Amino acid sequence: MIPLLNLDAVNAYYGAAHVLHDVTLSVCPGERVALVGRNGVGKTTVVNSILNLASLRGGTLKFNGVVQHGLRTYGAARAGISVVPQGRRIIPNLTIEENLLLGGAVKRPGPWNLASIYELFPILQERRNTPGTALSGGQQQMLAIGRALMANPQLLVLDEPSEGLAPVIVDQLADIFNRLANAGTALLLIEQNLSLITRVARRFYVMAKGSIIEEGALEGLDIAQLHKHIVV
Repeated sequence: MIPLLNLDAVNAYYGAAHVLHDVTLSVCPGERVALVGRNGVGKTTVVNSILNLASLRGGTLKFNGVVQHGLRTYGAARAGISVVPQGRRIIPNLTIEENLLLGGAVKRPGPWNLASIYELFPILQERRNTPGTALSGGQQQMLAIGRALMANPQLLVLDEPSEGLAPVIVDQLADIFNRLANAGTALLLIEQNLSLITRVARRFYVMAKGSIIEEGALEGLDIAQLHKHIVV
């Protein structure tokens, strides 16, 4: 199977700072992949490399088998990649519905529109005229996910989606992510919450100091192997 997303020996920089070192990873169509590691090891830089917010100076990045250059967020969404960023980045001067409509601006065909997002997240419909930043943390994460889905992505990249959320909300997110994956959306889950990782992902990569140091299937894995790469 041809990978949907493929990073091959990618080296990425911020200015003169060399952050990613020969990173190779892939996500196949419909696959659920976790990228784990401690804070500061380069996980978000993988996202920024996809969005051309970090400078690639070696290796290749392909999506749907095509080498990508300079996608940026809008171009990535048009190509079929949506990102739920760390910190959610809800636009403060827009209502919930306006935030969602912004996510759909690329007008990719698919099942996700306001009606289907409101069916998935009824609280967003109830408060659709409320400023997005007036929501609770969990509701803002739902809005960020809904906004990303409005672009009808083939690949959904989730950067630390459980950060700062109560366990009951994380449980809800796990159910939602599994529902999306079962419907055929590929997931790249960048996360440190082992409960969320094991409930959603089927395969994993471990990062340390800007490099991939371990990878494999989650089925049958001793979770202590992953835990040691997350705890400080």
